[in-house]
Amino acid sequence: MSCSCMSNSPVRLIYSCSGVANTGFLADRVARSLMQIGIGKMTCLAAMGADHSGFVESAKAADENIVIDGCPIACGKRIFEKQGIGFTHLKTTDFGVEKGKTKIDEELVKDVQRQMASTLLGLKETV
Repeated sequence: MSCSCMSNSPVRLIYSCSGVANTGFLADRVARSLMQIGIGKMTCLAAMGADHSGFVESAKAADENIVIDGCPIACGKRIFEKQGIGFTHLKTTDFGVEKGKTKIDEELVKDVQRQMASTLLGLKETV
């Protein structure tokens, strides 16, 4: 009997800003939608910031860590830099979204998700 327990698929972990601004809200929604289409598995950015060892070790063991920040303040990026763990970085503001101005609706979530998925599937370099 064969076992399909083992997979050659890379382990991609997705971390998202969930800040109070529209951009953080969008980052969270897009991260969840990227997970739903199979780009990776979403996990907890706050736990990384709090230095919870299990989350840090999972990030170190991952093939790719994807950090989606809402704005140029880039809290997620800073968390990963402090941990010294490699990551691919995306910001919702790099996709035409203005902090405090752009209305977040389902159409925008789908559009940014599509653009980020295309970017991620084409990326080879990490920070």
